[in-house]
Amino acid sequence: MSEDERPKLPAVRPDSDYGVGYGKPPVDSRFKPGKSGNPQGRPKGSKNKRPKLKEERLKSIILEEAYRDISVRDGDRNVSIPMAQAIVRALAVKAAKGDLRAQRLFSEMLATTERQRKELADEWVKTAIDYKIVWEDELKRRERAGITDLPDPLPHPDQIKIDFKSGEAWVQGPMTKEDKADLDLWVKCRDDWQEELQECQKLLETEEDESMQDMICRDITHAKKMIGLIDSLLEKSGYCI
Repeated sequence: MSEDERPKLPAVRPDSDYGVGYGKPPVDSRFKPGKSGNPQGRPKGSKNKRPKLKEERLKSIILEEAYRDISVRDGDRNVSIPMAQAIVRALAVKAAKGDLRAQRLFSEMLATTERQRKELADEWVKTAIDYKIVWEDELKRRERAGITDLPDPLPHPDQIKIDFKSGEAWVQGPMTKEDKADLDLWVKCRDDWQEELQECQKLLETEEDESMQDMICRDITHAKKMIGLIDSLLEKSGYCI
């Protein structure tokens, strides 16, 4: 008898006499034919999950371990420093004690680091010089052509400072539109306090009431304090007051 010729068992109807027990779940909770019992698949965080092609999980693990703080002995006290720093410190101490292999390794590591820093600094200075020259020429061209409706570049070439003696270059002032908007707001705030200071000083010259003089002096002191705080903030941001 072939498989097709075998008698098939009738389907169990919900209203039939169907005993629920081991191997016989309720009809309503049985898996439906053609439908997965786990439609959402394996939950997040499950084991044996392969990283995506763009992921570099091993590098992330190495970096996390390299910069994880550990406690080390520093003289008569314990300090917390990153793992990488602790390893470099241990290598340097070992080299200082006369270990030739540690001395060679530390010297090579130091020379490589200094060379890379110098290369990066030289590249930054070259980029700053090229940027300054290109935009100075462009701004002169605009001036000769009478073009006044174009915005100035950010950062402005006048903000690019280069010290050829030390081989250093830096940007003095805002570098983005958002930075410039923030600085403009602080400059306006400073101008408002400066205006209030001048008004208070004029009032003080003509005021004869001592109690009012004390109040005006307090306002003058507060205005000077606010101007000093804003000047400090602008100075730290590289803004020329």
